[in-house]
Parts: sequence; structure tokens; C-alpha cells
Amino acid sequence: MSAQELVSTPTVQMHSAVLAGPHRVQIEHHPKPEPAAGEVLVRVEGCGICGSSVPVWDGRPWFTYPLRPGAPGHEGWGVVEQVGDHTQAGLIGSRVAFLSGGAFAEYDVAAAELLVRLPSELDELPFPGEAFGCVFNAFRRSDVRAGQTVAVVGMGFFGSAWAQLARAAGADVREVRRTTDWHSWIERCERVLEAGGTQAALETASQLVAPGGRLIVGAYHQDGLRTVDMQSWNWRGLDVVNAHERDPGVQHAGMREAARLAAAGTFDVEALVTHRFPLRRLADAFGAASRRPPGFVKAWVGP
Repeated sequence: MSAQELVSTPTVQMHSAVLAGPHRVQIEHHPKPEPAAGEVLVRVEGCGICGSSVPVWDGRPWFTYPLRPGAPGHEGWGVVEQVGDHTQAGLIGSRVAFLSGGAFAEYDVAAAELLVRLPSELDELPFPGEAFGCVFNAFRRSDVRAGQTVAVVGMGFFGSAWAQLARAAGADVREVRRTTDWHSWIERCERVLEAGGTQAALETASQLVAPGGRLIVGAYHQDGLRTVDMQSWNWRGLDVVNAHERDPGVQHAGMREAARLAAAGTFDVEALVTHRFPLRRLADAFGAASRRPPGFVKAWVGP
């Protein structure tokens, strides 16, 4: 074997963010991934900061560090650059939202069957499709109807986006903020979305649901046990929906419908995806998501 034959092909490198510990991000070089059969390689344009990832950033006893490169970025979108075996070559060049867990990087791989091609109306807009898909799926299960009085407790990204859909459906939406006198709405709202993720938010939302109404838990509760007034829930005959979906097929369907609604203007993307940071400033993006400065709804990072 010649010396030339012994020389290996250089590995193409990319930048990835590594969450090395609470409040500690490192930007590292890693090999650019290769798509396996049924997968695509996406050049990442951006990835949203999910509220469920903020506790990972802050640190909890049950998390272990460092996270794998690109994690916990799961709200990615970008352009397909390469496809694996048994995957449609026609996907190359398509702008897509995708389901993955490593999108805090310049490139990521995703299952081709879980891509959503983004309509041309969204070409100039950031679109964290997984996040919008979660909102759509929660709204689908909420059964909001025209003329209903509905309340939203927690006006972050999830609550604000859900409220946009409720208004589009013809509901009378009450936004519960810190300064709102929500006590006048107790047991008067047919549908109530809890999007705060705290014990206090859950208690407030529970009190607002009218007899026979529906409480939708849209927030991700991950910091311990919760208590509820089960006597009151029983007496009022409440329906309670845990609006989180774990079936990738359902998540994908929600993303597809969310992209359609965003293209139609039902979702006001620019009002919901508000703060952009370069990948090297991922720590600042997490900081903004934690502190929520004036005008903040959702942060995203992009290479």
C-alpha cells in the first residue's frame, strides 16, 4: 500500500455548542455528521430556546453534564444539504423545520419522515417548528369554540401563541398577567390554559375554570410534585388535559399544521419569536429566556 493510500480523507468540522454545566456553554469543533439511511443532513439556520430547557441551563440535581454536542436544541429549522440512503434526493435544498435534539450547532441530522417543508411565505422568518407544533397540538385538544370565554395563565411563547389561535377561533381571550385582577374571572371561563409551569400558575388556572369546563396544562412541570384541589375539581366536573405529546408522528403533524397557519398569518411569527443571538452567545440567549426582558417572548440562536 502506498503512502498516499494511507492518508485518510480529512474530517469536515463544524461548530457545536456544548452545555458543560449549569450556566456554562462551550463552543467546540466536532465532526460534521453524516446522515444514515432515512435521514437528512440539515444546515441549521436557527434553533429556538425552549422554556423546558431553562431548568437544564440553571441546573438541577437530576441532570448530568456535559450534554452531548448541540443538546438540548430541539426547535431547529434550516436547509437540507445531504440525504442518506433510501431518502428522496429531491429534499436537497428544501427549507425545513425538523425534530431532533442537537440543533445548537451548524449542522444536525433528522429523520426524513419527520421534516416539514416550510412554505415560501416563511422564507424571511425564523420558524421553530417544534415549538409551534406543540402549541397547535395543545390547542387541538382544547376544543375552543367561538363565543367561549377562555383564559391564559402565563403569557410566554406558549400562552401567547395559544391565545392567537383562540382569538382566531372566535373566543373571548382573557390574559392573566401579574397585574391582572383575575379574581373577577373565577369559575367563569369555559377553557383555561395553564402555561406558567409553577404551582401558583396551576392553582390560579384551576380556579378560573367554569363548572363543566376544561383545564389545559400546557406548561412543562419538572421541578417536583404538584398539589391540586381535587374536591373542587370533582365538584365542578372539570375536564383536565395534559397537552404534551410524545408520539413523534403527532408532533410532526402538529408542526405541519402550525407551518400552514403561520403562512396564512394566523400565527404572528414576528411577534412571537423576538430575540436573536448568534450561536456563540447561546449563554446570553438562555439568560434572556430566564430573565425575560421587556418585549421578550422567545429567543433563538443561529450560526
